[in-house]
Amino acid sequence: MRARDFSAPERVRALERLVRIANDAHEVSDIAAVRVRSVALLARHPLRAADAAQLGAALLVADSDPSSLAMVVLDQRLAKAAQREGLQVLTWKG
Repeated sequence: MRARDFSAPERVRALERLVRIANDAHEVSDIAAVRVRSVALLARHPLRAADAAQLGAALLVADSDPSSLAMVVLDQRLAKAAQREGLQVLTWKG
């Protein structure tokens, strides 16, 4: 939808969808804890810093049971690291 403007009904549907997604999302605010996990992940996996931070935040949310959380991932390296850390990984295969 970036290529054109939304019609009024499309805009309403898109905003409703955004609210549903936001309500279902996990928001992490303990940045120090994410940083600690991210540094450890960088030592174990060939990740970019931002990917390590995303994975660190996911692992923080998952707490002691990584398999309880599904993570949507489009980057192969991040997907592989998330799987190795025990997360369920949802990805696009094309």
